[in-house]
Amino acid sequence: MSRVTSLLALSLFALPAAFSVSTAAMAMEKPKQLVLVSFDGAGNNDLWQRSRDIAKRSNARFTYFLSCTLVIDRASAKTYQGPNQKAGRSNIGFAQSKEEARIRLGHVWQAKQEGNEIASHTCGHFDGGEWTTQQWMQELTSFRKVLANAWVANDAAEQEPAGWQEFVKTGIHGFRAPYLSQGPELMEAEREAGFVYDASPVTRGPEVPKEKDGVFRFGLPTIPEGPNQRPIIAMDYNLFIRHSAGIENPSRSAEFEERAYSAFRAAFDKQYEGQRIPLQIGFHFVEMNAGAYWRAMERLVTEVCGKQDVACVTHSQAMAMLSGDPTSTAAINLRPTLPASAPSSGL
Repeated sequence: MSRVTSLLALSLFALPAAFSVSTAAMAMEKPKQLVLVSFDGAGNNDLWQRSRDIAKRSNARFTYFLSCTLVIDRASAKTYQGPNQKAGRSNIGFAQSKEEARIRLGHVWQAKQEGNEIASHTCGHFDGGEWTTQQWMQELTSFRKVLANAWVANDAAEQEPAGWQEFVKTGIHGFRAPYLSQGPELMEAEREAGFVYDASPVTRGPEVPKEKDGVFRFGLPTIPEGPNQRPIIAMDYNLFIRHSAGIENPSRSAEFEERAYSAFRAAFDKQYEGQRIPLQIGFHFVEMNAGAYWRAMERLVTEVCGKQDVACVTHSQAMAMLSGDPTSTAAINLRPTLPASAPSSGL
């Protein structure tokens, strides 16, 4: 399998004519600022549409970590069985109907066609922290099997796109573990199952993704947030827990939006003005605290993704750029690929 998916043709930013030669030379030492926005679960069909619209408007490409039970209708739940689980069990449920699942499948395919990336979040969203390699393989294999049969299983065989089977077989390259729970058994299973990157780690601040044992490791960073600037994982759920203890508080939604936006923007500005280490931010298909975190995300990508020296890309696109793949147009146009002083993730 190729280690690189389709890439956006991205060019280096144009420098104002007023820049001196020395200033221009210094500016050219910096790569584009990469921003990676991802979504876990990828269920709610209204949010599928909203996220795709945001991507189009803001010149962004998103990564969707899809959970496969969301394309199984509730009546067919027992066709799926997770490791050490009873058949028909899932921590995130199933589609309520075949129609709902068909609409979701349409969003998956359209999002892919629009340049976004579909990756795996397994199926039943179980904590695999103590799973064996064989149990991880069971779940990773179930993911591809469910997707391969999804159109037929939802009474829509005639609607299955011509390239669907090849996409399921060779076009899904990335993985994020539920609860970000991982271990060496997962990495072995990922390699065996044909995944080339993992987005489950958490890092202390933005760090440069690094390949280890044949798998690229992308870490969600901790970033300063709130009045005391305490570190927090750059993900909506973690903000939801900090801001309101995981209980919906719509009366403070605007306040929480501003806190989240300020944290995202400060993290972006620090890298944009500094080493240009890629910034990753994670979300779910749930509008926590009345949509505060989605609004903060939309503000950020609307402001920054159109900049000539910023690229809001998928994980596979970032992997190709950062690896310096000589066959990658994106990598060729992103010179140099990394600041010499950028720290390694060590993962």
